[in-house]
Amino acid sequence: MNLDEKFQLLKESIINLGSAAIAYSGGVDSTFLLKVAYDVLGDKVIAVTAKSSTYPEREFKEATSYISHLGAKHIVIISEELDIQGFSKNPTNRCYFCKKELFTKIKEVAASHNIKYVLDGSNSDDTGDFRPGMKAARELQVISPLKDAGLTKKDIRELSKRLNVPTWNKPSFACLSSRIPYGNEITVEKLGMVEKAEQMLLDMGFWQVRVRHHGEIARIEVSQEEREKFFSIEIMDKIGTEFRKIGFKYVTLDLLGYRTGSMNEVLTEDQKTI
Repeated sequence: MNLDEKFQLLKESIINLGSAAIAYSGGVDSTFLLKVAYDVLGDKVIAVTAKSSTYPEREFKEATSYISHLGAKHIVIISEELDIQGFSKNPTNRCYFCKKELFTKIKEVAASHNIKYVLDGSNSDDTGDFRPGMKAARELQVISPLKDAGLTKKDIRELSKRLNVPTWNKPSFACLSSRIPYGNEITVEKLGMVEKAEQMLLDMGFWQVRVRHHGEIARIEVSQEEREKFFSIEIMDKIGTEFRKIGFKYVTLDLLGYRTGSMNEVLTEDQKTI
């Protein structure tokens, strides 16, 4: 199918649902999904955003700003992953526990608004990485219309641009827990360090950013084309000094740059089985 055919399939599939609750984070995928769903279903759509220590304040502010402009009904819930038994121990299926908690709460919100279906923003690219959260979505019968329509991240950015959705060129984002290697305990302190470090890099003008928390070491990932920005004594000194203030003793740059799911690269196939 070409892009227009995929888009038409997406709209038809959402229309056939009649109403929907969107798991809305303010990222590229969920914002596009919300825009399309609201266009075709109007006030039969609600957006549900979950606040937690793994969700940066900057992301929440951007999400609320867009939905205020769009005019859709927005419901904010608390879904604190660190309160989920086993989550903070950071097992390889960490995201399963998180998504199960999240989607269960969104289904409850949907039911209270007489909405039968919950939708998430998974796309067809997500099937190529280790995504234990997708198992929770299947178990709770959450629908992924972008994935079902065969839309890739590139497709979603292109269609978002056509529809004047401001997130069309927004950097990819994942929850802050993904910055901590599996098996290392997740704490509010570590999440706060990562958020502060990433916000600093964003404020300096970097676009695609990850700061991986390896104990005393911060491993910085930026997009491939941004790596050369670090070849500046002034920038290196500034980042090194400020990261130490945040709590890191050592600061490193990942020479390969940002790539989706870099923490999954060391997993064996057995570890990916949940």
